[in-house]
Amino acid sequence: MTSRGFKATARTSSEARAVARTQTLIKGANGIGTVRKTTLPGGLRIVTETLPSVRSATFGIWAHVGSRDETPSLNGATHYLEHLLFKGTERRSALDISAAIDAVGGEMNAFTAKEYTCYYARVLDTDLPLAIDVVCDMLTGSLIREEDVDVERGAILEEIAMTEDDPGDCVHDLFAHTMLGDTPLGRPVLGTVDTVNALSADRIRRFYRKHYDPTHLVVACAGNVDHHKVVRQVRAAFERAGAFKRLDATPIEPRVGRRAIRTAGRVELLGRKTEQAHVVLGMPSLARTDERRWALGVLNTALGGGMSSRLFQEVREKRGLAYSVYSYTSGFADCGLFGVYAGCRPSQVHDVLRICRDELDHVAEHGLSDDEIARAIGQLKGSTVLGLEDTGALMNRIGKSELCWGDQMSVDDMLARIAEVTPDDVRSVAREILGQRPSLSVIGPLKDKQASRLHEVVA
Repeated sequence: MTSRGFKATARTSSEARAVARTQTLIKGANGIGTVRKTTLPGGLRIVTETLPSVRSATFGIWAHVGSRDETPSLNGATHYLEHLLFKGTERRSALDISAAIDAVGGEMNAFTAKEYTCYYARVLDTDLPLAIDVVCDMLTGSLIREEDVDVERGAILEEIAMTEDDPGDCVHDLFAHTMLGDTPLGRPVLGTVDTVNALSADRIRRFYRKHYDPTHLVVACAGNVDHHKVVRQVRAAFERAGAFKRLDATPIEPRVGRRAIRTAGRVELLGRKTEQAHVVLGMPSLARTDERRWALGVLNTALGGGMSSRLFQEVREKRGLAYSVYSYTSGFADCGLFGVYAGCRPSQVHDVLRICRDELDHVAEHGLSDDEIARAIGQLKGSTVLGLEDTGALMNRIGKSELCWGDQMSVDDMLARIAEVTPDDVRSVAREILGQRPSLSVIGPLKDKQASRLHEVVA
């Protein structure tokens, strides 16, 4: 099939020899859970996971672009572009896009992160060809018209305002800035009012052309699907749009690098007239490719991952100082963050922070008990499986795995890696991560005397 974007007679000899390459990455019993991957000439990767027992399918396209790919003046462009791809193509208006999926009872959405963007639709298996056509059309044929940019600017500014009105959400952006400063990873995914107001349609179009090349995209599909049919339908959609510029192009590699976060003892306070003070106390952690991430997952679960965790028991159950308290990790290609969040009355913020700091120091020095580690391993294994019980979660897993790691791991292999974590592994990673001097981010109505004492927590 000859697309509008190229002619067969114009192909080089290497392009003429280019063929699609298909691999079986995970072989499931009787085909259930089988993961296959095809790399098309032109560099587009298509990964599917087959589950014949379900009646739904989730189709997604992952783009190797996030807010960390933005310059300071482009901050928010990735998220802005995510909105604009729903605004219309040559074949469909914005209403046509949403109505097509609504008419079959499907769900359609997208999300932007610091290192990737994903667009997806979940439908009945019989309506998968429609979902493929609509999402591929959006990704390859967006018009990005001046009037759409102007209209959507208002919606994005409202989204920024909504986030700023939720200090429990906003404090995590503040923590990223506290730890990473004015860097691409430290800036908010949504951008700021100033950067969003300054973005023009022309700059967004250039950003789109640069980052939405097929070599930067991964197609992921999970559910009651036939891999070869999905490949044919996706290939036809991309060829129709003339998206393949070079048939000998190869996919972009997963991000690599080594970024050291040297921030320690830094405190950032954002004064807000809120009923609660929202705090994140944390330190540098592991990159997502670090093999110790399995031990870190167990540590995080035991320390602040559930109702039996150390932090929940000490802060909420024993003392009633907070309703919400938990720990979390954020892993990027070249660095990571570990944070402890709590929301409490402003008058109790120092008590909460002191308990959290004491627990971090205690676990860093003495580790967790074998019982805590065993319970955390069981909890993590269970939550891993339960979190993959729908086709949307499976699509996310295989799409992100291909984009970020360049390979796939079966659920059984994941469970085995978690089960292999030893108490010594957890204690070692606890010493390294929790033994560092923390930094602190706070949003709330703290008085001057309270604010001046915050540095005591990170001393």
